[in-house]
Amino acid sequence: MDIRKITGEVSVSPQIVPADMAAIRDAGFRAILCNRPDGEGADQPNFEEIEAAAKAAGLEARYQPITSGMVRDEDAAEFVRAMTALPGPVLAYCRTGTRSATLWSLSEAKRRPVAEILAATKTAGYDMAGVARRIVNGGRTPTDSGDAKFDVVIVGGGAGGISVAASLKARKPDLEIAVIDPADIHYYQPGWTMVGGGIFTPAETAKTMGSLIPHGVHWIKSAVAAFEPKDNAVILDGCRVVKYDRLVVCPGLKLDWAKVEGLEETLGRNGVTSNYRYDLAPYTWSLVQGLRAGRAIFTQPPMPIKCAGAPQKALYLSADHWHRTGALKDIGIHFCNAGGVLFGVKDYVPALQSYMDRYGAHLDFFHNLVAIDGPARKATFEVTRPDCAPERVTLDFDMIHVCPPQVAPDFIRVSALADAAGWVDVDQATLRHKTHDNIWSLGDVMNAPNAKTAAAARKQAPVVAENIVADIHGREPVAQYDGYGSCPLTVERGRIVLAEFGYGGVLKPSFPRFLIDGTKPSRLAWLLKEKMLPPIYWKAMLRGKEWLARPEKITANAG
Repeated sequence: MDIRKITGEVSVSPQIVPADMAAIRDAGFRAILCNRPDGEGADQPNFEEIEAAAKAAGLEARYQPITSGMVRDEDAAEFVRAMTALPGPVLAYCRTGTRSATLWSLSEAKRRPVAEILAATKTAGYDMAGVARRIVNGGRTPTDSGDAKFDVVIVGGGAGGISVAASLKARKPDLEIAVIDPADIHYYQPGWTMVGGGIFTPAETAKTMGSLIPHGVHWIKSAVAAFEPKDNAVILDGCRVVKYDRLVVCPGLKLDWAKVEGLEETLGRNGVTSNYRYDLAPYTWSLVQGLRAGRAIFTQPPMPIKCAGAPQKALYLSADHWHRTGALKDIGIHFCNAGGVLFGVKDYVPALQSYMDRYGAHLDFFHNLVAIDGPARKATFEVTRPDCAPERVTLDFDMIHVCPPQVAPDFIRVSALADAAGWVDVDQATLRHKTHDNIWSLGDVMNAPNAKTAAAARKQAPVVAENIVADIHGREPVAQYDGYGSCPLTVERGRIVLAEFGYGGVLKPSFPRFLIDGTKPSRLAWLLKEKMLPPIYWKAMLRGKEWLARPEKITANAG
């Protein structure tokens, strides 16, 4: 817990957890104001958990969620109303405390001199100089000049961002590069399936962000509010401005838990879980171990989603455990998929179907989860079959593993970088933006028609790095991405169907067929997933060592 005092009545802090409430009360606070939307981070308790713990400690709690980097003047006015209504002193929090400090600064703009606002927030450890510029410019953040300038700015410190930073440094060590990301922890998200299956521990999937930022690369620990590509500028939380010569955009995607009615309120209890959240993957394994009879539902929302195989990976590992413990005969498994096929690349379907048959799983296609009543253990699906009128179906459950709907982050969707669907608009071969030729994108946020997987980012990072270096030297793009993605489908403990494919579903195997035939379950593929891929991720991919990821060169007759 890191409480930072601004005035006698208002303090701010980064994310707090339910266990902090007694200490917050003992520090003299009487109320808590949450400025962080639920579901923003993979390791974040939701407000309902915070509120319950606060009430138990005798504290009032209020929810005023602010999208990262998007503090509006009307939000500041609401902040004033909250502070007036709540008993003081009040502790306001968000991911880093910056949004709360920004709200306070804007709310005080008409009552305090700017210099006093800056002094108070600086003492608390927050630089509100950008907010001051916004105040004196009548609510607008000027971008003709900046607080910092770099050769390359990378938005997002996930698999794509760290990898491309390392790949750029390996090619051109003298580049001044900045990675912008507010997170303290970097997660190996492909490992969460294995946590939910009782194979990995959560700690094996997490490292501090600071330990992974490549040597010589600047880390700006902030969220992005907006882009101003005409001025080569990125606006951060707190209204600071970072200028760039070239920009790489890879902040990942947003898990839209709120799109399923009732889901946020029941996550982590009532048998409702998801391997898409760091703190919930262990709950998946706990539910699997505890279920001896009843109905288990596994859901998949409409595409696009992060790792299209992940929803059924959870099913296979769960069913395999029940098979091994003798409980499977008493458990009815449903795979409720909003789509109409088991897997998008037909070559892998026969092996996967054989395991669905082995586990007796019901395949409920065109079933999109729209609501959950956790206490009643009921899940409601909208069923939209071709040439049929939509209908709603409700299923009882004893356990449900939810894959949430997924969209581009809010600050991307409203930006000039996005296509009509909200994703960053790139050329699918060069990964260069179609309109702004000094901007590139990779990872889950861009709109190329490939699978959104860490393996895809591993292939994309060298392509982006090669093409940025070529651009610096005044050359046309030299590398192209072929749409490669990989999905190791954990069909049972000890065997994997290793799906590897590119654009159009073309198979792209990394190994000779006699070694690993990806269309069939393989023990060697399991060894690759369990023992080899994590160190390849941590020690190669994020370090700029491009094992099995050398970029394909653009040939004269390439399209």
